[in-house]
Amino acid sequence: MAGTEARVLGRTGVVLAALIVLTAAAGCGSGSDEPAKASSAPGERPSKADPPRRPEPTPKPSVSVADGHDITACADGNCEIAVSEPVKIPFKGPRGPATLSVTEVGPNTVAYTVKSGNGQSKGSVSGPGQGCITVLRSNGSGNSCGGLGDAARPSPQPDAVVIQAAAGEDGTAVLQLVSD
Repeated sequence: MAGTEARVLGRTGVVLAALIVLTAAAGCGSGSDEPAKASSAPGERPSKADPPRRPEPTPKPSVSVADGHDITACADGNCEIAVSEPVKIPFKGPRGPATLSVTEVGPNTVAYTVKSGNGQSKGSVSGPGQGCITVLRSNGSGNSCGGLGDAARPSPQPDAVVIQAAAGEDGTAVLQLVSD
């Protein structure tokens, strides 16, 4: 029996060796369905077979805004900017320096706080086509949040800064500050 077992084990070894050779020749072994990618060591040139690498495009807001992403454009209380992350925006309020702090931005979501003097006002919305309007006056402020419709630029009001924050489905909020 010992001779028979040796022949079976010998044949099994030959079969395993053949499978290993065939697997290596077929280029298998990564365990994924993706083709194997050649890696270049630092300083080596990629082969001509490698497709050129292109940087991934940066997501762009679904709307264009007058002042882009420039928060300094809001310093005088008049601007239209897009933000895609929390940010603090200093501006000239009816009673002096004020700050608009965007605390949350995401798809169809925006939340913010406006501080002026000793007072503050908060607004937040979540959902398609939603936004808030805050009117900041020298004697206080008021908020209104809900559907904005076409989100047209808010009208200026005497001795006030009107702030409109519209949530965008792409995770970008459009902020408009209007003063007289």
